[in-house]
Amino acid sequence: MNGDGSTRGRLLVAAPTLVDPNFHRTVVLMIEHNADGALGVVLNRPTATALTEILEAWGEHAIAPGVVFLGGPVETDGMIGVARAVVDLDPDHDHDDPPGTVGLWPGVVTVDLSGPPTEGLLERIRGLRAFVGYAGWGPGQVEGEIAEGAWFVVDRAPEDLWSARPASLWSEVLRRQSGRIAQFAHAPTDPTVN
Repeated sequence: MNGDGSTRGRLLVAAPTLVDPNFHRTVVLMIEHNADGALGVVLNRPTATALTEILEAWGEHAIAPGVVFLGGPVETDGMIGVARAVVDLDPDHDHDDPPGTVGLWPGVVTVDLSGPPTEGLLERIRGLRAFVGYAGWGPGQVEGEIAEGAWFVVDRAPEDLWSARPASLWSEVLRRQSGRIAQFAHAPTDPTVN
């Protein structure tokens, strides 16, 4: 976790023993984590539905594989857009977030998908992922799950958010970790099988 105990901006990687079907072998990008709770989106649950089938105006801006992702079991009637933002490194330039977005950290923003993309927005982003639903935790809940060993908290790599092979992200993220955590990348799908 961060120095303040927050997992914001980091990944929660499900331990092999986490068998809840909503989170088994998932990688969750933590978008927010504070005293009121935590919110993230599952990065490795692509659907077979192309974004153009649901939000035609946004479809051509979807990062490959261009499908909608299952972001989590909460509010599955809504969508969260996460986009790769153009970062202006000019110190004299105003660094406001593009219109219709909220900055998460440099180079990544959430996008309002309720309307069609505007020209000003499209000039400032370089593709997006759309997530149906999200993963949510109440106050202290995610901290308890981490303490119980349900999740590994790891740093994200820039490519994790935009992986062209999201189905293999769980093992890829674990494999690059140091020490004991890396060995879990080879755990059997069913933890009762040894």
